Amino acid sequence: MRVIGMISGTSFDAVEAVLVEFTPEGDSLLCDLIAHRSVPYVEDLRQRIAAVLPPAPTHVGEICELDAAIGQFFGEVAADLGGLCPEPVQLVCSHGQTVFHWVSADRALGTLQLGQPAWIAERTGAAVVSDVRNRDIAAGGHGAPLASVLDVLLLKPPPGTVRGALNLGGISNVTVLAEGRLPVAFDIGPANALMDAVVTFYSGGRERFDEDGQRAERGQVDDALLAKLLEEPYYALSWPKSTGKELFNLDYVLKALSGREVEIDDLVATLNALTVESVAQALVRCGVTEVVAAGGGTRNRVLMSNLRARLTGVAFRPLGDFGVTEAAKEALAFALIGYLTARGLPASVPSCTGAHHTSILGTITPGERPLDETQGAKAPSRLVMRKPATAEGLL
Repeated sequence: MRVIGMISGTSFDAVEAVLVEFTPEGDSLLCDLIAHRSVPYVEDLRQRIAAVLPPAPTHVGEICELDAAIGQFFGEVAADLGGLCPEPVQLVCSHGQTVFHWVSADRALGTLQLGQPAWIAERTGAAVVSDVRNRDIAAGGHGAPLASVLDVLLLKPPPGTVRGALNLGGISNVTVLAEGRLPVAFDIGPANALMDAVVTFYSGGRERFDEDGQRAERGQVDDALLAKLLEEPYYALSWPKSTGKELFNLDYVLKALSGREVEIDDLVATLNALTVESVAQALVRCGVTEVVAAGGGTRNRVLMSNLRARLTGVAFRPLGDFGVTEAAKEALAFALIGYLTARGLPASVPSCTGAHHTSILGTITPGERPLDETQGAKAPSRLVMRKPATAEGLL
């Protein structure tokens, strides 16, 4: 089955999209990763998304307009990527753009992703799987981290290794895998979210992130502020758990500053240290001995250097060793979820999300063509990458 997977993460800077072909073979699912694209949002759309994210107020009219606009943008990305394939793409799985993740105490109660799938189906002719998180939440889970299904199938560790599949997006999350143990997964805390927020704010929008960690490298960590930030109760919660920019946003940092003046580079250095320390504490708590990292944070040289220095004795392996470029991972995860949904197979991992049971995820918007016959589909026990793609384009 030819599938496109798409997502825009909590950093809402671009749509990551992959074109893959899945072929079942015995108890394995073979995957040809044909192409990957990273398509930045047009500036007006990005600003409109930023304007509705918590804690900003908004109104239902703007949400309706954004739902259509994001769906149209995703539809164009899917159509362009599908044009690389000589045969029609059979399915698109679109995560869309998260604008709110509703968590109360230690329970997820709802989540909202925009990007109306009808526009994608209309533009591509393919059926579209969307709204993939809410079914897991309805089953008592957090609807996150859903990439754990990819981690479980692709990143099975050898005996004696406790592998942490770490994602450093706006929010950091990890899936912990070890032979003979149920996998666990959870959102750790902020990865890039707070650094991005303060850089954007203090630069007046001229910068949106700490490129290559240059500001953090120039700055000095404010130990008192770091200690205060590490007192955040979320870090002490047991997993499974989830969080987002509803908690970790610019106002969160300004409140922690309590009117203090901290130079921007020092503030970024402190928030970099917060990401490192919160991630390190979580991985040590889980007994992780090997890290396979992905996400935009892996492109922050200083962040990764500091994390390696903090986790002495822990091995770091690139995701490319497993046939996937780091930037393509989450889009591939949703392509996999879409495939499983179309085949009538569950795609959630209850020990990772906290759900009472596994579930078939998402809703299907029909396309112009019927999907493959789904009856008798067999759940795979592993994912085998046959044809990895480079970060951009076809091999």
